Amino acid sequence: MEPPPSERTKVRRLPDRGVYERDVIEAILDEALYCHVAVVVDDAPRVVPTIHARDGDTLYIHGSNASRTLRALKEGSEACVVVTLLDGLVLARSGFNSSMNYRSVVVYGRMREVTDPAEKERAQRVLVDHVIPGRSADVRLPTERELRQTTIMAIGLDEVSAKVRSGPPKDEEDDYALPIWAGVVPVRTVAGDPEPDPKLDLAIPAPPYVRGLPRPGR
Repeated sequence: MEPPPSERTKVRRLPDRGVYERDVIEAILDEALYCHVAVVVDDAPRVVPTIHARDGDTLYIHGSNASRTLRALKEGSEACVVVTLLDGLVLARSGFNSSMNYRSVVVYGRMREVTDPAEKERAQRVLVDHVIPGRSADVRLPTERELRQTTIMAIGLDEVSAKVRSGPPKDEEDDYALPIWAGVVPVRTVAGDPEPDPKLDLAIPAPPYVRGLPRPGR
């Protein structure tokens, strides 16, 4: 049985869209390619996009040591991490009832800096494989200098919830008789054909993981 949501993660606006099952939450985090991290820096709100990756009950993000956002997180500022997947444009017969089909996750908490060398190396691999599964086995590992320039932060999935909308429009009863097209326009993130680096040795073939680029999820 899933633990009850916290006061912050409980969905109040359209509560029927709230989802608290861990398997749903993890699937959304795994499918999303990037997240947005919100934090207060110097008494002002700041939201930045970055790559994330889940490893069990831990969510990792990374960035430059020079990042003011990461510096605030290292100093103990609370974070709000959000991912959103857009699945469709919901076109109702009225503008008011038009919407979007989506899956989103919100994570609250304080982050910790990853300083243990073994965990930091593992987190780097998890982040690389989150974007392109299997890629970490091919790329060069970070040098000591590169590792010193990189900050990796971790947050536990302790205070987390999802919000999901799916299905057709929900119009007012009187509007169903209007001669207006209504329905859903599906939206998907689709990878194109790989484009080789102009400096690539043409004898090196594109690896299977960049052809078709399968993503978890729908």
